[in-house]
Amino acid sequence: MLNKLDLSTFRGDLTGGITAAVVALPMALTFGVASGAGAEAGLYGAIIIGLFAALFGGTPTLISEPTGPMTVVMTAVITTMMAKNPENGMAMAFTVVMVAGAFQMLMGALKLGRYITLMPYSVISGFMSGIGLILIIIQIGPMLGQSAPSGGAVSTITSLPDLISAISTTELGLALIALAILFFYPKQLKRYLPPQLFALILLSIVSVILFDSDELRRIGEINVGIPSVNLPYFTPEQVTEIILDGIVLGMLGCIDSMLTSVIADNLTRTEHNSNKELVGQGIGNIVSGLLGGLPGAGATMGTVVNIQAGGRTHLSGVIRALILIVVVYGLAFLIAHIPLAVLAAIAVKVGVDILDWSFIKRAHRISWQTTGIMYAVMFLTVTVDLIVAVGAGIFVANIIIIEKLRIAQQDNIKAISDVDDATPLSREERKLLNASNGQILLVYLSGPMIFAMSKTLSKQSSSIKKQRFVILDLSDVPMMDDTMLLAIENTINDLKGKNKEIYLVVNDQSLKDKLERIGTIELIGASAIVETRKAALESANLLLTKSTDAPPLEASVSQ
Repeated sequence: MLNKLDLSTFRGDLTGGITAAVVALPMALTFGVASGAGAEAGLYGAIIIGLFAALFGGTPTLISEPTGPMTVVMTAVITTMMAKNPENGMAMAFTVVMVAGAFQMLMGALKLGRYITLMPYSVISGFMSGIGLILIIIQIGPMLGQSAPSGGAVSTITSLPDLISAISTTELGLALIALAILFFYPKQLKRYLPPQLFALILLSIVSVILFDSDELRRIGEINVGIPSVNLPYFTPEQVTEIILDGIVLGMLGCIDSMLTSVIADNLTRTEHNSNKELVGQGIGNIVSGLLGGLPGAGATMGTVVNIQAGGRTHLSGVIRALILIVVVYGLAFLIAHIPLAVLAAIAVKVGVDILDWSFIKRAHRISWQTTGIMYAVMFLTVTVDLIVAVGAGIFVANIIIIEKLRIAQQDNIKAISDVDDATPLSREERKLLNASNGQILLVYLSGPMIFAMSKTLSKQSSSIKKQRFVILDLSDVPMMDDTMLLAIENTINDLKGKNKEIYLVVNDQSLKDKLERIGTIELIGASAIVETRKAALESANLLLTKSTDAPPLEASVSQ
């Protein structure tokens, strides 16, 4: 649904939009050139995604544009597609952008926004830092005055001797000066002129005055006319690869946007609509891909600048896009003179900022498992593939978490035959259990029961020998997964094989419905399903009394 533009905070939104546009211009040029799609692709992406995400998104102050992580993945996509199909590779790469947008819209339509960032922080930290490293490494070639080697970070590292041997000292000097400006720019000036734009303007002017046009590699003339439509293009052989790349790109954009939306919430004391935001991001990326723009997501730098300058509603994002249109189409002739080495330096600074320094600095104080996962994901991101890195990181992290949960919860399954002070029973229940003379075993389960606990339950049931009655008490189990439901069924089968009388205590209707659906109630018999421990203990004691012809137990207990 189209957002209604609120004019009540127009002055702040105007200031925020203008400031965000100033920040966006050098970043758009940098990411466009770094991706291999060209400076105009970065500009189109910054305008289109920013506009449509503002019109349809769910975070009022979010600024969306090409980001470092998205550019890194897009660079790999373009390199791969161009290598396999030089004639149509770029069209296929933009098709990946459209697939990414469609995936994001699907995630929003399915209302999965809140679950996007529910992954271990070590994994998020690892792949974000890995992306930062990739962005730094692939800029080594342009900073040294040469084209970036195809093949990404690994190829750049292996090509270092050749890159160094053909170094351009002039371009390296410009890059180093740009880095010095970016790292040591006075903080008090940032609110008036972003360091990226200052470095871009200053060094472009210096390069034009001091050096011949052929001496440096520059952006060159760019075509920023009305963008042509790129219809989706794919071959049967590569359709699977395009879809998978699109899902990876889309998921990364979801994570990037959701994390930035949380930052915006913290700064503005508001709450974003995750699902609506994903739909807006998806629309923006689909249109960007159609018109030859880079993919994008919520950008932390642009969002923070927008908020600090006074932006409070979606109007600030729309104003930013309109300002960029005016600037780009009015000053396109000046963009041609920007040295590529300066853009490479800006990209390196972005890569440094993406690195999760807060985690890296404290890694030695954190558990070795968490630190190991973070560095493993970072290494795999740089050397292998983002999806492999994230998949492996999540798998290992979840295994570790599950094992920790199992250890923490193993005491939540107790086999009780003799009463002591730690037994979670009422006074009446204790009397009933004591009166059985060890013939009743209460297997007490408490807390959430996940599949990791099935082995503990099996161990408890295998130790049952002399008792005649076994009560499986699920009255304090708020949640039980399917594996544990089947483990309960297997336990019942084992106990029936040992000729034990079984009672199942279940007071949660949803759990009872699940047991009925899988056939456990039919297996044990409806009469053996009770809602309280006391009822189960009374029934078992009554049968014991009848079998021994003893006086009724209830009378002795009630005295």
